[in-house]
Amino acid sequence: MNAELFIHSRNTDGLALALLKDGKLTELHTEEDNRQFLVGDIYVGKVKRIATGLNAAFVDVGYTKDAFLHYHDLGPQVHSLDKFYRRVLKGKQVWNLADLELEKDIEKHGTVDQVLTPNQQVIVQIAKEPISTKGPRITSEISLAGRYVVLVPFSDRISISQKIRERKERDRLRDLLSEIKPPGFGVIIRTVASDVERELIEGDLRNLVQRWKMLHRNMTRVKAPGRVLRELGAASALLRDLLNDSFSSIVVDEQDKFDTIKLYLEENAPDKLDILKMYTGQLPLFEKFGIERQIKTSFGRSVSAGKGTYLIIEHTEAMHVIDVNSGNRASKSDTQEDNALAVNLLAAEEIARQLRLRDMGGIIVVDFIDMHKPENRRALYEKLREEMKSDRAKHKILPPSKFGLVEITRQRVRPEMNIDTREENPDGNGQVEAPISLLEDIEYTFEKLTTDSGIAKFELHVHPFLAAYINKGWLTSLRRKWAKKYKTKLRVIPRDGYKFLEYRFFSGGEEVFY
Repeated sequence: MNAELFIHSRNTDGLALALLKDGKLTELHTEEDNRQFLVGDIYVGKVKRIATGLNAAFVDVGYTKDAFLHYHDLGPQVHSLDKFYRRVLKGKQVWNLADLELEKDIEKHGTVDQVLTPNQQVIVQIAKEPISTKGPRITSEISLAGRYVVLVPFSDRISISQKIRERKERDRLRDLLSEIKPPGFGVIIRTVASDVERELIEGDLRNLVQRWKMLHRNMTRVKAPGRVLRELGAASALLRDLLNDSFSSIVVDEQDKFDTIKLYLEENAPDKLDILKMYTGQLPLFEKFGIERQIKTSFGRSVSAGKGTYLIIEHTEAMHVIDVNSGNRASKSDTQEDNALAVNLLAAEEIARQLRLRDMGGIIVVDFIDMHKPENRRALYEKLREEMKSDRAKHKILPPSKFGLVEITRQRVRPEMNIDTREENPDGNGQVEAPISLLEDIEYTFEKLTTDSGIAKFELHVHPFLAAYINKGWLTSLRRKWAKKYKTKLRVIPRDGYKFLEYRFFSGGEEVFY
C-alpha cells in the first residue's frame, strides 16, 4: 500500500493534513493556530467540585466547561505526581525522579474524595477533547508519547507491544531500554520499534526526557488553570504514529512547516528525508493533487461506495446511522442474494474509510442490505473486521443481526470532522448536495459499459439537476468530455421522477448493465 501525506497551509486558519492510501483519501486533520485542549496536552487545573455520586471530580483547566476526571483516570501513582508537583513549586525537586520517594498506590476501588479536595491544584493530561456541550475528559496518569517509546513517570515497568511477537526481538528491546531509561521512569515500547537501531531509539527517548524537563520548568511558571506542555503539532503527531515503509511522499506548501517536518525526520526517521518535498505551484496544493475533489465527494450526507452503491449517513446526538443502498447496481447473472452480498462488501470497505475520515465515534449502527444465508453474513462481518484493522481508534464490531444491522462502537477522543459539501441549487432555490461524488460513479459506470459492451451509443437518464450540470457548456460539458474520452456517443436525458442519486444507462430503449 502506497501512503502519501499532504500538508496544506490555510493562511490564517492553520493547516489541513490529508493522508492518502493508494491515491484515496483516508484521513483528514486540521491544525488550527493556538488551538487548545488537544489530546496529549498537559495542564495544571484546579478542582472545582467533587461529585461523589459519579466518583469523579470536575476540574477547571481554562475551558468554558469544567473537565471531567473520574477516579479510575487518576492513575495509581497520583499521590506521587502530586508530591512531585508540590516539591517543584517549592524549588526542592529537580526533573530527575531517582531520589523521589514514591507514595503508595491509591486503592483500585476507592473513592475520589479520598484523593482530591476542592480548590486543590492538580497536573492533568487531556484524554478526550471537548465535544458538543461537554468539557474535556482528563487523566492524572501522565505519559509522553514518542515515535518508538512512550515515557511513563513514577514507574519502573518496561512494557512491549503485543504486536512484536518474535521472542529474540522482545528480549533485545527489553535489555536496551533497561540500560538507557532514566530511573523512576517506565517505558512502553511501540510496535514500530521492532528491528529499529539502538541509536534511533536512544534519540527518541532523549527527546521525551527533554519534554519532561520542559514540563518540569513550566510547572513553576504556569498558574492554574493553564497549559504546561503542548502535544506535538498534528503533522508531527501523525508522522510519529503512522510513518512506515509504505510512505512514498510528504508534500508541504509552507516553509516553516517544511522546516519543522524536516527537523522531525532528521531526528526520528532520517531514511525518510528524501520523500519530503516542498510544493511551490500556482494552484492550491489540495486542488493540484485532486484532494479538494475527494473531500467534496466524501463528506456529504450521501456518499458513493462505487459501482452504483451508495451510503446515507445521518448523525444524531446519541449515535450515527448509516444506510446502505444498492442504487442502480444490478447484474442479470446475479441472484438477489449474490447482489446483496456484493453491495454489502463494497459498502463495508467505504464504511471503514468513512469512520476514519470523519473520525466518527460512539455508537454507529449500519443497516446493510438483508441477506438470508449465514455464510454471507459471516463473510460481511469478516470483511468489515479486516477493513477496520488499520483503524487506530479502539473499536468493537458485533456480527450482523437477523435484521441486517451491524453495531459498532468506536473510541471518540476529539470532535467529529464535518465539512459542508452543499452547493447552490441549479434552479436558484436553496442548496443541494454537491453532485461531484455521483459524477465520478457515473463516469466509472460509463467507462465499464463502453469497454465491456461494445455499444456505440448510450442514453444517460438522471435527475434534472444532474442533467443540467453534465450538459452545461456546449464545448466544455462533461457529456462531451466523456463521449470524446471513451469514443462513444452519449445523450443525457433529464428525468423528473428520478431521485437525486438515481441514474440509468439505456441503449436502443433497453437498460444496460455491466
